[in-house]
Amino acid sequence: MLLLAAASLFMVHGAPLEMPRADAYLGKSGETYRLIDRYDTGDLWTARTVLGRWYDDDLRVFTLSEFRSKVPPFDSEVKTREKYYEGTVKLDKRDEESLVEAIKAVSPIEIAEKYARPHEKIRGYKEVRYYEGTNETAIVAAYLPEKSEFWRVATWELIEGDDIKEKREELEEKWLREEAKGIKTEKWETEGLGERELLKQDVEHSVRLYDNWHFTASEDFAVVDDLKTGRGLVERFTNEIAQARAEYRKVMPGAVDGSNVLGTARIFADREEYLEAAGEDKAWTAAYWSVTRRELVAYLPEAGEAELMKTLRHEAFHQYLAYAASMITTSPWLNEGYAQYFEDMGKERIFEGASKQELEEWASYLPTILAMDYEQFYSGDVEFNYRMAKSIAYFLEVGAPKVRFEPFKNVKRDYMKELVAAQDMRSATVAAFKNQDTLKLFVREWLKFYADM
Repeated sequence: MLLLAAASLFMVHGAPLEMPRADAYLGKSGETYRLIDRYDTGDLWTARTVLGRWYDDDLRVFTLSEFRSKVPPFDSEVKTREKYYEGTVKLDKRDEESLVEAIKAVSPIEIAEKYARPHEKIRGYKEVRYYEGTNETAIVAAYLPEKSEFWRVATWELIEGDDIKEKREELEEKWLREEAKGIKTEKWETEGLGERELLKQDVEHSVRLYDNWHFTASEDFAVVDDLKTGRGLVERFTNEIAQARAEYRKVMPGAVDGSNVLGTARIFADREEYLEAAGEDKAWTAAYWSVTRRELVAYLPEAGEAELMKTLRHEAFHQYLAYAASMITTSPWLNEGYAQYFEDMGKERIFEGASKQELEEWASYLPTILAMDYEQFYSGDVEFNYRMAKSIAYFLEVGAPKVRFEPFKNVKRDYMKELVAAQDMRSATVAAFKNQDTLKLFVREWLKFYADM
């Protein structure tokens, strides 16, 4: 891993980019249906073009980019990674029009039509240009190293009170003359690679220039983290999640085959760092599955590694179910219930020590819990709603198979089938429990099961 002096001279804090935004499309291979992710082409270009981003304690932002391909039409149809890379066109270092277009795409400010040059030539570069013009809020420096085919751009977003002339001199002395020469062009091949391999490249590339970030991958999972613990934790996680995903498929067969999907995760060293990336709207969370970015995001809690592993198993189920359900929103009783069930792989006893009166009261809420959407589920007594959802999953896996004639044997199958057909989670729940008599029987058997524990 390459330690950049820029991280100390300029930025202090590394800020890896998020994964590209994706939408899922249903495809067919033989008789098998699969979800195929297609991505925002601008995001795919940015993901490889931006080499790194850092910020300092005063919130100046430094971004380093390298232009290896032309900017794609940003209004073009979203594409799979394979199709995108098949269509990329190398940016020739002499192609001024394409160079300017690329600079515009990464610049935090509107660039000037005419560029300026340093007062004296800087050794090691064929050319250095400044594109910020009279704008004094940011520096936009494009430079072409003598032994490179590719232009690079360093943008430095300044703060109020900065003297841009002084900052430009600092950029030249501390970056162009000292550090930039140590950044080697990354070697990668995209021709002939499939979606998984290309995604792994993108994930690894996203943290390549951060000394405190690491990349770990198994066959079907890729993880980046800045944990200060040994590498054993992440290695165990990648292996354990692979095993958990097999269990997910066994317990919750999907409407489509999701085996072609590579799972990705981003793990932060602490909660403060996690919230900086996730945003304050995630302040109540310990982790989340980003449907848009296709990655799990978590942090190492004070409770330690065991708690992190539980959280990751929980979020990895959300990730699995999203694909298994064709990206159609599933009911919270199923989505959150089974995510909790897989936290401890169904080993935790629920409602232990509860009185019969308490259980009877809780059983009366079951139809309400089953009918909830997410707004309802996340309001009121959220902890109680989660507990009830988990109790439903635990009963379906442990108690329901023991009920005479197994009247709830096909609840999950019927739910998933109707979900895809109707694309409505409430309709799916109704179909899963068939009629009011089945629902009443479910409530009675649920109560009997937990009362006898």
